[in-house]
Amino acid sequence: MMTDRESNLASDFARYPSLEGRVAFVSGGATGLGAEFVSQLAAQKAKVAFVDLDEEAGAKLATSIAERGDPEPFFQVADVRDIPALQQAIGRASEKLGPITVLVNNAANDTRRKVAEIDPDLWDESMAVNVRHHFFAAQAVWPTMKAAGGGSIINLGSISAHVDFVDMPVYITAKAGIEGLTRTLAREMGPDGIRVNCVIPGWIMTPRQLEKWVGDAEREKILSVQSLPEFLYPADVARMMLWLAADDSRLATGQTWVVDGGWL
Repeated sequence: MMTDRESNLASDFARYPSLEGRVAFVSGGATGLGAEFVSQLAAQKAKVAFVDLDEEAGAKLATSIAERGDPEPFFQVADVRDIPALQQAIGRASEKLGPITVLVNNAANDTRRKVAEIDPDLWDESMAVNVRHHFFAAQAVWPTMKAAGGGSIINLGSISAHVDFVDMPVYITAKAGIEGLTRTLAREMGPDGIRVNCVIPGWIMTPRQLEKWVGDAEREKILSVQSLPEFLYPADVARMMLWLAADDSRLATGQTWVVDGGWL
């Protein structure tokens, strides 16, 4: 059970005036980290579009945000592995809400796979869902960000690329690649005022993680390897995302920003 402090984390955000009215696009935004990103961007009065394969969860999230009095996000069902469909969704979001100036590349799948189980098709599928769409979404928003005078692209990496996790070789490879992609896109897009950064979450206590992979042994490990012996929640990562999306971080680009409790 969450403590009172943990349950209140989502309300402890700073207000970023530069995000009000700004158009943001989030991939994989119906559940987990992505849902927190959508929710907190909307709480800043940004105009948010998001895509996900989970139609029920996406529609429910959009409705709940509107009912609390924040701008209702524009939800579309889209598979990030289908690049034309993803780019079309980005185009429709721009047409409906205005030029996208914040892109959060969040969609991912960290299903565990042993080395012996991985064949070329599984490798390609994992790369498609974990890293390929980052590039093509960034490519799609570049012209509108340039025309708007700049923007912020936030790629989601993972602590798994830096610590001792196993049974995730393709996922870890993809997440490590995102860090390199972030650096090169920051260089390519910087002259147009576009910032590109990578957020590296630690082991975040999302419903998926708690259901599938976090048991008593994992909780014990997390608390023993983090410098700050507390569990991390989506709101902890969203605070970093909001700062990078806002003008407060206007000269921060090409960097990795780690939110992992000080994993040693």
